[in-house]
Amino acid sequence: MEGLVFIGVLVLLALKIPQASIVENADVFALPYLQDNLYLMMAMSGIFATLRVLGAVGLLRNRLWGLGLSIVSCSVTLALMVFLLPAGLLDGILSGTALVLLLFARLGQTPDGQPKLIY
Repeated sequence: MEGLVFIGVLVLLALKIPQASIVENADVFALPYLQDNLYLMMAMSGIFATLRVLGAVGLLRNRLWGLGLSIVSCSVTLALMVFLLPAGLLDGILSGTALVLLLFARLGQTPDGQPKLIY
């Protein structure tokens, strides 16, 4: 999802569309600071996309760093979604679901199928 936004800013920059024309026609974020720096926000989404892909590669290879990176990425997204309203609602729902699934996969059961206990 973040990768498409990053590709979008590349297209907008290639077409030389000024940021002011987009900001005056669309209210993307609730906070004026984020609204005024829309292109920077779109560029930063490329960083989030890269980190998510790296975390997914780590999970695919069954590496603990992939789990850690994915959990941190989901947690940061959930913390930032408050500032990115209304665009962050869907991102928060998807990140929250991914975080729950990651935690269930890691902490859910022992290898013999028994639930892991907290003690």
